[in-house]
Amino acid sequence: MICAGIDAGSRAIKIVLMRTEGREVLASGTADQGVRQDDLTRRLLGRLLAEAGLCADDIGKTVATGCARATVGVADTTITEITCHARGVHHLLPDARTVIEIGGQDSKLLRLRPEGNVRDFSMNDRCAAGTGRFLELVAERLEIGLGELGELARRSRRPAPINSMCVVFAETEIIGLLASGCPPADIVAGVEAAISSRVAAMAGRNLEPPVVLTGGVALIGGVDRALQEALGRPVTIAPDPQMTGALGAALLAATEG
Repeated sequence: MICAGIDAGSRAIKIVLMRTEGREVLASGTADQGVRQDDLTRRLLGRLLAEAGLCADDIGKTVATGCARATVGVADTTITEITCHARGVHHLLPDARTVIEIGGQDSKLLRLRPEGNVRDFSMNDRCAAGTGRFLELVAERLEIGLGELGELARRSRRPAPINSMCVVFAETEIIGLLASGCPPADIVAGVEAAISSRVAAMAGRNLEPPVVLTGGVALIGGVDRALQEALGRPVTIAPDPQMTGALGAALLAATEG
């Protein structure tokens, strides 16, 4: 039997197709989020099924997660992204005890029990200053692609201090830094440090290792290093970090199917 996990996030839709027996991933992929979310999801699902030589009737159960999970019409049920990311990371890295997930519009810190269940969590969904949207804004202001931010951050010699807790005022800070001749590399490194400091504030003092970083922002170079400095301990990037929510959803579909 085949199952599907769909993570309908704020910036992208991610899907994992999995064989129930053996938990083998048959296909996975992403698509940019848009207005017609259900249509985009069905189109991506259809493409992945075709790539795997499958059809919709082969799917036994589909679980949707993510902030837009309620829009996924093909889902049999929905499960919160907290649970799905925890399950996905535990499957990939069973020793993980702390999961940091930074997405397009929120960031989360999950504390896991040894068996992978969520013991508790903290979440920032009220301010974009601790999320991927902050990095998108910086890329737009610098007129570069998101994929170029990591290389810029590596060139930094003195990360610029970004003090504002609100992304609107932080943008004003960035404009001022550019006007004063601050190198773009130092601005990017400063933004990564600012995001990391907000995550560290959520973590508090009691942070159990190993710490795993996941979510789309984990694909941007330098964020893991900034987190390590802010937290004072090693941070491991999950394999294929953008897909852990969809993977967890597929695993839950396989378990409950």
